[in-house]
Amino acid sequence: MKIVAVTACPTGIAHTYMAAEQLAKAAKKFGHTIKVETQGSMGIENEISQAEVDAADVAIFAVGIPVLNKDRFAKIKVLEVGVQEAIKKPDAIFEQLGK
Repeated sequence: MKIVAVTACPTGIAHTYMAAEQLAKAAKKFGHTIKVETQGSMGIENEISQAEVDAADVAIFAVGIPVLNKDRFAKIKVLEVGVQEAIKKPDAIFEQLGK
């Protein structure tokens, strides 16, 4: 499965990047490809293009604040979870995708 993801927390520092790392590890474990965009204190990093969104099967938003440029994801299934869930229970997120 091709997945795109956005991580963002209110302060946009540690948890944003911890969530991104955990999602990337879990995707690899489950045999998926993933590109994770972070929206933090440094702005948008590793930005997901519209072509990447269009090629993806699903998007994961692991966020505690609104996603910037959310309209890019209008035509794709989105699973929204909290940042803490992505950090502590990333496997559970990917198990939900299989349903």
